[in-house]
Amino acid sequence: MSTAFQRDQHDVLRGFTPFPEDRAEVYRNAGYWEDRPLATILRRAAERWPDKPGVVDANGSYTFAELDARADRVAAALADRGIRPGDRVLLQLPNSREFAVAVFALLRSGAVPVLCLPGHRSAELGHFAEVSGAVGLVIPDVVAGFDYRAMAAGLVDANPGLRHVLVAGDPGPFESWSALADSAPADRPEFDVDPDQPAVLLVSGGTTGLPKLIPRTHNDYVYNATACAQACEMVHDDVYLVALPAGHNFPFACPGLLGSMTMGATTVFTADPSPEAAFALIDRYGVTVTGLVNALAKLWTQACDWEPVLPTSLRVVQVGGSRLSPEEARYIHDGLSTGLQQIFGMAEGMLQFTRPGDDVEVVATTQGRPMSPHDELRVVDEDGIEVPPGEEGELLVRGPYTLNGYYRAEEANARSFSPDGFYRSGDRVRIFTEGPRAGNIEVVGRVKDVIHRGGETVSATDLEDHLLTHPAIYAAAAVPLPDDYLGEKICAAVVFSGTPVSLAELNAFLDDRGASTHARPDVLVPMPSLPATAVGKIDKKKLVATITAS
Repeated sequence: MSTAFQRDQHDVLRGFTPFPEDRAEVYRNAGYWEDRPLATILRRAAERWPDKPGVVDANGSYTFAELDARADRVAAALADRGIRPGDRVLLQLPNSREFAVAVFALLRSGAVPVLCLPGHRSAELGHFAEVSGAVGLVIPDVVAGFDYRAMAAGLVDANPGLRHVLVAGDPGPFESWSALADSAPADRPEFDVDPDQPAVLLVSGGTTGLPKLIPRTHNDYVYNATACAQACEMVHDDVYLVALPAGHNFPFACPGLLGSMTMGATTVFTADPSPEAAFALIDRYGVTVTGLVNALAKLWTQACDWEPVLPTSLRVVQVGGSRLSPEEARYIHDGLSTGLQQIFGMAEGMLQFTRPGDDVEVVATTQGRPMSPHDELRVVDEDGIEVPPGEEGELLVRGPYTLNGYYRAEEANARSFSPDGFYRSGDRVRIFTEGPRAGNIEVVGRVKDVIHRGGETVSATDLEDHLLTHPAIYAAAAVPLPDDYLGEKICAAVVFSGTPVSLAELNAFLDDRGASTHARPDVLVPMPSLPATAVGKIDKKKLVATITAS
């Protein structure tokens, strides 16, 4: 092993928290960890199903064998240009076949892809480059009027370590990504991969501060993708539609692109998730599985009333990103697909699913149960003491695919992990102990997603559940606004789908529903839409800023 290789490998481990040896041994002995590189997911698919379409987009398709060969050629070109094992490379391509090529080419060059989202801009990209020590950036040229090359120029000026900028499309002053495969040397790079080291860096989906980087190892991410596909009961004949940004954990590996590949299922990419475009793709390719955020799932359900082509082939529709109320879940189940699967989880690891065949009420009223038998869950109070079974508290987790520390983020890690390695999710939950829902989890809010009004603590999620039952309300968020008398007053930011109602009418409706008197909105703010984070969650910090600035 060369000195340069050793230096690069050592650098990628700086600021990385590995799995403790005792737990790693348990996961290996249980058969969860296979000690193989993440990129072997594609290699195995190419060996087993060489001629089957592996990835499809608006410009065509690659069979698994073609995708495998193209990834090899690009990996060789990357290595020839100086990308070394352990190097971090920011990847920000839109939903497309080339996203899949890039992921596997980077993995096979030994690099660690940092999976950025299309909506990230220079503040986030600069932060990711600085924290990760990235040496490269892979971007499109122009998407929806935004010139990524201009952004890249500024990033390079501010981050001299970004030595390689590769552009899919017109490269401008940079190098063409598309030309890499044509210029590749004959021999593909070969090197040893430690499956306990980082394979990819994901970005956190929080709404405060800049996103943190989440290291996912080869072992834990192969398991994540494989077990998710099994939880969806995916088979070789399934077709998965990537409708959300492909670099997000949900459509990437839950099961997404990677999980589908473990089963030999085809992945279809779309850059347009509108009902009209998505339904046409679902019909054309016989899409059977997809993953959606709450708002998009409701939009698709509404569109079933007017679109001429309906998504009748859908067998499993996963909905995650934010909690579905029971009313929303029943609406999607009845109007879009009886294969609704609630998924609650995070890029940090832990995943909960409802399962195919679950009773409708279980699917409507819970966010599922742990993916792995070795997922460890604790529900604790404000002092970190476990609450009695069935009671509410903050969810703490650890397991064979949950991180042990954010990447190069000591202060965040001190806040986010218990002394014995449990990740503090920040989600307030209860775990059912009796009846058909036993073992399933219900998310009741965020630990800090509360409003302190006049000495009372109001759950924003509970109020939102009430608001969403109103027939004229399409989307709603409850947020606190400062108040000299009450401390905080309750603001309901609402997107109406029917005739708008007044605050008095809304509170009369809540009164009829039996909502607590201290949980009634003080302010009603109609909005055309609610701001969202890059991963589709309502951005309450931005929402409050918008309201208070108006």
